[in-house]
Amino acid sequence: MNWISGFRVEWVEETGSTNVDLLAEARLGAESDKVLVADYQHSGRGRRGRTWEAPPMSSLLFSVLTRPKLAVEASHLVANALAMGALEACDSLAGVRPRLKWPNDLMVADRKLAGVLAESIVVGDRLQAVVVGMGLNVRTGAAPSEAADTAVALEEVCDAVIDRRELLAEILAGFEHWMEGIEGASGQAALMAAARHESATLGCRVSVELGDGNVLEGLAEDLDDQGALILGGGVRVVVGDVVHLRDQSGSL
Repeated sequence: MNWISGFRVEWVEETGSTNVDLLAEARLGAESDKVLVADYQHSGRGRRGRTWEAPPMSSLLFSVLTRPKLAVEASHLVANALAMGALEACDSLAGVRPRLKWPNDLMVADRKLAGVLAESIVVGDRLQAVVVGMGLNVRTGAAPSEAADTAVALEEVCDAVIDRRELLAEILAGFEHWMEGIEGASGQAALMAAARHESATLGCRVSVELGDGNVLEGLAEDLDDQGALILGGGVRVVVGDVVHLRDQSGSL
């Protein structure tokens, strides 16, 4: 166990899913600020149970256990905090500043650099823990072959060789910064103001597939201070998969 940027970090060669492992530890009472990193995940998951398998040591694959004092409906702010930390770390170390595609992707142009998955433990009406994981493509070839046209790796868009441990340290430092004020209204507002500024989704016409299979279409107008997407007409979307239909100029 090592300490990196104030977090207790365990780095393993292989596991099924860092999120699954830390959720199990959280249920057994593990303390906040534990990080699990894996060189390879054989059961890595994205949203809606989708699988994602990267070659060993090609990506930065990790999860963080947190126990914030948040309302259950605000738990996904933790994912925003990690996404902002990663965005800033990529800018600092690689000179590449991704944009944020709602709700959980980091994009370079129209290609996916990283995904974030936050999962909560709720007892009654109280949020006990949030485990937030990230898979960030670092080396060329990190994305599965079927995603080669829609994904990108950090080293493909910068002129440097990226040290994954250094990248992790920068991400965790940024995550800690954004988490410092997340339990208060002003900190939540500051986080979401930053997320709005970095958003690739706002101003786009989007199609949103909801969890029940229904699809909404409209202009992505805003993010509220709990991270929900606001479509034209004031429609509020808390959870959904987004496809950008056209950019701010109206081009297809």
